Amino acid sequence: MPVLSTSRILAHWAGQQPDRIAIDHEGEAVTWAQLDAHTNRLARAYQALGVRQDDFVTIALPNGIEFFAACFAVWKLGATPQPISAKLPKHERDQIIELGKPSLIVGVAPGTYAQAASVAEGFAPEPALPDTPLPERTAASLKAMTSGGSTGRPKLIVSAAPAAWDTELPYLEIQQQGAMLVPGPLYHNGPFVWAMIALFRGCTVAITTRFDAEKTLATIERLQIDIVYMVPTMMRRIWALPEEVRTRYDLSCLKTLWHLAAPCPAWLKECFIDWLGAEVIWELYAGTEGQGTTMIRGDEWLDHKGSVGRPVEACEIRIVGESGETLPPGAVGEVFLRPLTGQGSTYRYIGAEAKSIEGGWESLGDLGWMDGDGYLYLTDRLSDMILSGGANIYPAEVEAAIDAFPGVRSSAVIGLPDEDMGARLHAIIDRPDGPVPDDALTAHLAEHLVRYKIPKSFEFVPDPVRDDAGKVRRKALRAARLETAS
Repeated sequence: MPVLSTSRILAHWAGQQPDRIAIDHEGEAVTWAQLDAHTNRLARAYQALGVRQDDFVTIALPNGIEFFAACFAVWKLGATPQPISAKLPKHERDQIIELGKPSLIVGVAPGTYAQAASVAEGFAPEPALPDTPLPERTAASLKAMTSGGSTGRPKLIVSAAPAAWDTELPYLEIQQQGAMLVPGPLYHNGPFVWAMIALFRGCTVAITTRFDAEKTLATIERLQIDIVYMVPTMMRRIWALPEEVRTRYDLSCLKTLWHLAAPCPAWLKECFIDWLGAEVIWELYAGTEGQGTTMIRGDEWLDHKGSVGRPVEACEIRIVGESGETLPPGAVGEVFLRPLTGQGSTYRYIGAEAKSIEGGWESLGDLGWMDGDGYLYLTDRLSDMILSGGANIYPAEVEAAIDAFPGVRSSAVIGLPDEDMGARLHAIIDRPDGPVPDDALTAHLAEHLVRYKIPKSFEFVPDPVRDDAGKVRRKALRAARLETAS
């Protein structure tokens, strides 16, 4: 099968499996034939609003069938979808629109922006518009994702890959014409990529409005899901279910569980390996930029506990010290990646510059080390480092110890100003069963951490600290507490 333009992929699968479910959103479903016809009409409506070849179209829609329809309608015009959160504050959305200069914004009231047309959530094309195929067009960029920048301003990460895919290409263990569940927010790169590639492969794709642990298990059973995308936060919430609830559902159909986007505690990963089988559990490390990727399956991980895998064939990775030297196995330094096709061959930024060193190596801001067999181990994010009393403290290490305390669902460690130490560690803890005495938590942490890494204060909150994508916004958490203190 030759590579197909994404403007043709729906028609390809609608011809083979017209009445099969393409997308299931919590029981609301659309078939391949219905999705293809609808997006033909929707594309014509977008075209009338001014969308042209290689334009960006900002998509501010929540998880749902409408999100996918908007993306495929954009691809059918040879344009590039640029997803953002439907709940994004207007100030941040304005900055992204200023960067991307889209010709259309989907999910925003008409007339909101003078520089571009916009249509609200629920927009429907005129019934008189034909649903026949449009001329084939292929956008120069498959996607343009949004990310926060080191300056605090957003940036766009524009894929260098054109909007086309080989439907026969084995990729990410996604079975052709299988069934995939993606319970994460689709405006994030991971859920977006996994869901779209599953559709490119002819899979039924199940999505949820937001993550719910038990509903996730029920959906796997109901739709006979063979592959699921998760982040460790989701895994932790599933494991926190009563055992009789967690084991109530038949998950024998599940062949692959991917987890990524955040560090996964070893104890949690071992629990899932014991429960579902080592061959089912897969981990991936990469950035939206796509300069490099590592992968590791559960049985391989058991021989290299804590690793995120070895570099795939298309890239190389090196660990770099403070003076720019390549560090030997076992030494912690900054992780630099490089695609074999060369720097800049996988993406381009709008609104930012890559952090790079001589030779075309780029960093995503992660710290880690490699063992003698070439396996990568991450220790923390460089930008999250806290300097306290002259010591470098990396929050991920402290959070992993906190998360191992019974009943803790998620945590975040931040540095707050301290006249004596420069910064003091403050832990924000999500524990559904409620707070515990500080001395109990401190005693637990003393078993895992050297004294100076134990937080000086603890704050218990009722809601998850990490979002459904596994992300924690430490800067925002810190700013909120500084504002309260002032």
